[in-house]
Amino acid sequence: MNSMIRSGPFVIPTFDRLLSQMLSDPFFNDRGSNQLAETDEGTLALDVSEDDKNIYVRASLPGFRKEDVHVAVHEGVLTINAQHQEEHEEKKERYFRRERRFGSLLRRVALPSNVQESQTTAQLTDGVLTLTLPKVPKDEPRRIAIK
Repeated sequence: MNSMIRSGPFVIPTFDRLLSQMLSDPFFNDRGSNQLAETDEGTLALDVSEDDKNIYVRASLPGFRKEDVHVAVHEGVLTINAQHQEEHEEKKERYFRRERRFGSLLRRVALPSNVQESQTTAQLTDGVLTLTLPKVPKDEPRRIAIK
């Protein structure tokens, strides 16, 4: 969906775009700068894809170390929880602009099919978490020989 509407010589943002801009602006957001240090559920960008044997999840986690990331799969729901500490907290710096996020990220997503939870593998490379979740083999009807 286009986030801008053209009306003659004017370009008018849609309501969704205006609302998004307002909620991300500290002036309109009553949480102010504390927003940067809270748990943020649902904004962790990820891709979910599949082939015949596996489900693949790729999540963007720039600046996180593997020790900062916890992954769990339970009853068809994948949970990714990433947390790191502010790197300049001991210096008590004053910021003029602060856009990088610190604190926790949490994302839960239902998987498109059943997986073998114990066989899941995870790798964090260059800020991208890649999960490979093997699917549970489908029960195929077996032909029974009549004697």
